[in-house]
Amino acid sequence: MRIKRMLLTLLAVWILGFTLALRVIETDVDPRFDTVMANRLLKTVESRWNEIEAGDYSGIPQQFVVLDSLGNVRYRTTGGLPETVNDAVRNRDAVLDVVVSGQPAGKLIIHDDYGQTIQRSKRHLASVALTTFSVLIAMCALYVLFLNRSLFRPFRKLQKFALHVARGNLDYPLEMEKNNPFGAFTESFDMMREELAAARKSEYEANRSKKELVASLSHDIKTPVSSIKAISELMLVRANDEKTVSQLGMIHAKAEQINRLVTDMFHATLEELQELKVNVTEEYSSILQEMIGNVNYDDRIECGPIPECLMLVDPLRLQQVLDNVLSNSYKYAGTRIKINAYIHRDRLQVEIMDYGKGVSPEELPLLFNKFYRGHNIESQTGAGLGLFISRYLMRSMQGDIECHNRTDGFTVTLSIKLA
Repeated sequence: MRIKRMLLTLLAVWILGFTLALRVIETDVDPRFDTVMANRLLKTVESRWNEIEAGDYSGIPQQFVVLDSLGNVRYRTTGGLPETVNDAVRNRDAVLDVVVSGQPAGKLIIHDDYGQTIQRSKRHLASVALTTFSVLIAMCALYVLFLNRSLFRPFRKLQKFALHVARGNLDYPLEMEKNNPFGAFTESFDMMREELAAARKSEYEANRSKKELVASLSHDIKTPVSSIKAISELMLVRANDEKTVSQLGMIHAKAEQINRLVTDMFHATLEELQELKVNVTEEYSSILQEMIGNVNYDDRIECGPIPECLMLVDPLRLQQVLDNVLSNSYKYAGTRIKINAYIHRDRLQVEIMDYGKGVSPEELPLLFNKFYRGHNIESQTGAGLGLFISRYLMRSMQGDIECHNRTDGFTVTLSIKLA
């Protein structure tokens, strides 16, 4: 409807301009005006022939010359006019006979400015045409701007929106001005985007929860399985009865089998480890004694006094970190373990020291990388993830973990944020 109204408006403007141009031409070249004027002028000259200078010619716009019967000039309105009949004919002037008392008395030459009238008409016509076409051009420009604003620009926005949706960017809103021709489509497309975004978010949350559960359970299962293996190994050393040794060996073998299966399951979710939830709460430092006691299988750990303080930790995740670090000490050092704790600024520093060979200085910066295992593994099973997970968990609790060699062993330091 808007386009139709715009076209009708342009047509009306063009017709109006053309009509005005015709009116101007008709006004400038009106033969009825010339005839009436000529008759009136002739009657005035004839009535005032003897005193022609006294005639009233104020209403006569045309210039004229009056000749007597001999061709002499009796009266002229201005100089420069044709003063003979021949000149008047060549100039296309009107030549009328002056009759006084029924006898020819002379000639009336009315100067015809037809050429000037035509020139004036042409100038008027050109002016009107220029004005008309200027208005048309201006309205066409406005019409193009109108089309761009109301049609092309909304279409480009729809195109850009569709491209974002096709690329999976569902956070890009579709914004449109009021009264645009794609109003219904705009609302529907934006609702579709919101529904797709909600569906994607629900799917993401479901997958995240599933992977987090698998990763958390598989990692948590590895810790008690490692404990079972360690205790069965200790009992094997002390057992003397053949049957007991056989049964303990079976327990150790099954624990190792479970450990491998859990490791395989854990590997399936390695890429999602960054999504393990950490719920930080305020806890007293006394819980560290209990956590250390949970992994002190054969009284190898010597733990000094722990300063009383309030920590910001997730107890479950901190237990996992201690299990990983102490399990590595059991596995690779095989010595007694000493734990010291002290407060430094706003941190509780927990030093876990073994008296093994440590690691080479070249490998030290690589220990916290995913899948990295040092050269001192000596056929020990593992995935190279214990320290990687421990660092992620500690940093998620606003703490950190570091390690360094000593002259008599290896130290892992846990830095725990104080409340």
